[in-house]
Parts: sequence; structure tokens; C-alpha cells
Amino acid sequence: MSTQVSIIAGLGNPEERYARTLHNAGFWFVDELARSLGESFRIEKRFDAEVCKIRIAGEEIWLVKPQSYMNLSGGPVRGMLDYYRLQATELLVAHDEIDLPPGTVRLKKGGGHGGHNGLRDIIRHCGADFMRLRLGVGHPGDKSQVTNYVLKRASADIEQAITENIEQAVTIMPLLVEFGMNAAMKKLHTKTDKENT
Repeated sequence: MSTQVSIIAGLGNPEERYARTLHNAGFWFVDELARSLGESFRIEKRFDAEVCKIRIAGEEIWLVKPQSYMNLSGGPVRGMLDYYRLQATELLVAHDEIDLPPGTVRLKKGGGHGGHNGLRDIIRHCGADFMRLRLGVGHPGDKSQVTNYVLKRASADIEQAITENIEQAVTIMPLLVEFGMNAAMKKLHTKTDKENT
């Protein structure tokens, strides 16, 4: 059974100074997905976002990068859902995940925000019943250090692990669109678990 994926939102902060920070892993993912399909983003002022239309497994899908800063990600995403008459269940949000080590990537449906301010704002605007692509970036070890950790550039080895995660996640997108969450989760989780043992 296919999963209806109509919009993929990558979370991050605009401005060049944030471009390579861990908090922008969601932006990295949608950028790589667009690049892999030969597409590029354009500014769409009405949504306060950069958007790009792609085609995966025969389906048209919107990619979106909110330009409102992480804490206000929900407004642009809600605006696109409303404008194109899409449901939150058709939304996949790609984001950095401190509760997963670098080199780990997970798909899940629904759930809380886990302290992630981008997810918190999307849940506030759209409800929690959307899909998530969780890109592991690791944890600094101390809760008080999380903000500084995600807003700095990663070490070369962590950045490499995240880049490899993103490449894996890009390759399973056709599986997600055509055969659904369970098929994509099985392939993605088996692959990353095997590589981490």
C-alpha cells in the first residue's frame, strides 16, 4: 500500500551562518533530494519559504524549507498545506535528532516534539499526525549544552556520518512513496542498524 507523501519539509534556519550547523540537517536532506533529481529551490514569499516541486515514483511532491527560523517553522508549512489543500498526514518532516547518534536515521509517524522547537511549532499549527525523518546528530552529553551544540558546525566525522545518512534516506524515498512507511522503515532501519554493528 502506498503512503501519500505530498510535501516534505526540511527544518533549519535561514542565513549563511547557520548553513552547516547541525540544526540544519533537515535543510541538508531536502537540498540533496532536490539536487539528486536535478531540481532547485526558489523563494515563495507567500509562504515565507523556499520551495521546489519534484517527482518521485510518478508522484508530484513539494519540498519546502521554511525561512521563518526554526522556532516558527509551523506557519510556512501550514500555509502550504492549506494552499494546496493537503492533509498533515501527507507531510514528511526531516529534522535533526539529538536522541539518535550520528550515522543513524529513522522514519516514524506521529509522536511528540522531544524538545525540538521546529517540531513543536509544526505540531502547534498542524497537529502531530505527520511523518518524521529523524537524522541523528548525537547529543553533547549535557542538556544545558544542546542549543550550543546544534547551532555550531559539526566535526568532520559527524558531518560525514550525517551526509551518508542523508544519502541513504534519499535512496528510500521512492520506496516510501510507492510502497509505504513499513517498507521504507524496514529497508532504512535494517540498513543503518547493520552498518552500526
